[in-house]
Amino acid sequence: MLKYLEGSHGVSQVVAMCRPNVISAYPITPQTHIVEDLARLVGEGELEAEFINVESEFSAASVVLGASAAGARAYTTTTSQGLLLMNEVIYCIAGMRLPIVLTCANRAISAPLNIWNDHQDSMTVRDAGWIQLHAEDNQEAADLHMQAFKIAEQTFLPVMVCMDGFILTHAFEPVDIPEQKEVDAFLPPFKPQNIVDPRWPRGIGLYADPRFYMEVRYILHRALEKSEKVIKQVSAEFAKAFGRESGGLLKTYKIEDADLVIITMGSVAGTIKDLIDQLEDEGKKVGLLQICSYRPFPRKEVYRVLKDKTNLLVIEKSISLGRGGILGSDVRWSFPRTEKKDRKISCFVSGLGGRNISISDLRYAVARVEKEPVELEFLGLNPEIIAKRDM
Repeated sequence: MLKYLEGSHGVSQVVAMCRPNVISAYPITPQTHIVEDLARLVGEGELEAEFINVESEFSAASVVLGASAAGARAYTTTTSQGLLLMNEVIYCIAGMRLPIVLTCANRAISAPLNIWNDHQDSMTVRDAGWIQLHAEDNQEAADLHMQAFKIAEQTFLPVMVCMDGFILTHAFEPVDIPEQKEVDAFLPPFKPQNIVDPRWPRGIGLYADPRFYMEVRYILHRALEKSEKVIKQVSAEFAKAFGRESGGLLKTYKIEDADLVIITMGSVAGTIKDLIDQLEDEGKKVGLLQICSYRPFPRKEVYRVLKDKTNLLVIEKSISLGRGGILGSDVRWSFPRTEKKDRKISCFVSGLGGRNISISDLRYAVARVEKEPVELEFLGLNPEIIAKRDM
């Protein structure tokens, strides 16, 4: 059924239809409306689940870890500083191979304090061993949660669904909310493995000395790589069941004959598509490669799509301080060493702290790389502020 919903409520309604047994989360802007709505659904008896109130995000992550280890389908949600507070448990969840789903309402990291959107929070935990899926709009954000539970429970890897804070979480858009019977047909009941149960004493996540630790991390790394196949398969199953494309590893837009390809992820993809349409009317051939699965990073698929393209422009909402663009580095990694010299890969860090990424900003970036490649540039900087503070 098509409903006009706030993005947060579209997510909460779909998560409820996935029938989680245990939900635990601590409210933090801009995630709060998701957890508020789930609490309401549980309190009013519309969702049969344990909603466990906690005093911090660290506790919320610990609760869902324990619930999942005991065999429950578990869900949590957070953002920004809350995700950083969860960090220790985030690594434990992945290392213990617990299929938990977490919504990250992407938000900037302090200091200075900022509540608006960029991708620095989820990027901070990109190496923890979680699958990371990024949504373009509220429909995809809702759809990805159905897929996330299925992917997690087939791979026994936790899945983080990332949606841009405020831009998506607080935006009202038409969202197709499925019937419960449709979700039940797509997402079967959870069948846990290796649960903690006093009837069959065992431990998980225990001590590993140097004889075993590296092998365990290797196995986790291989599991992330192998999950690409499951992500593609579940996306295809979703399209067949619900009649729309959503998720997967990556998506393209007008890329076949493009002389320049823009690479990005998240909600800015919609603005870039508008720009591409404008440039097409002006006789320019520009395409889009949109990353949906950031971890595992689909470098083979990226190479397959871009192997014949030489001029590439990365637009990203994060920065590895002292190093440069994070997504840009992953894109460069996708090409064999022998081919890198033939590529012009430009990276623009943009939108940090919720800075608007306008059509004019994107036009500037396109015009800039048409002349010469750019190693790294911050898009839309205010030179007056920099002149006063740069030391």
